[in-house]
Amino acid sequence: MAAFRVLLLLIFATIVVYTAVVISNHGLNLFPVFFADIARMEWPGQFNLDFSGFLTLSAFWLAWRHHFSALGLALGVLGFFGGAPVLTGYLFVVSFGCSGDAGVLLVGPTRAGSGLNRGAAAA
Repeated sequence: MAAFRVLLLLIFATIVVYTAVVISNHGLNLFPVFFADIARMEWPGQFNLDFSGFLTLSAFWLAWRHHFSALGLALGVLGFFGGAPVLTGYLFVVSFGCSGDAGVLLVGPTRAGSGLNRGAAAA
């Protein structure tokens, strides 16, 4: 789990620093550039569309892990718009409460304790 936390911190720091440089050079004009690339139907747009799928999955997973509660829905929205910094920060914090159990990290303590995920894996 320690190596995983180091990876999370490395990803978080790299993206935050990179984003700060991009903002200082180009401002906060992300959405018009992002969607214009998609509209051009070229490789940068393909990457942006693919990345949007990952953001959607991340948002859904955050909401699902919290049983679609108000907190889960808020985390999902934050994860969708905040991307990897939000997800890595979330996983870093949550990793301390899972006692090294990757199952608890991935599905949450309620589902991990219920045996639902273990039963599906055995089937």
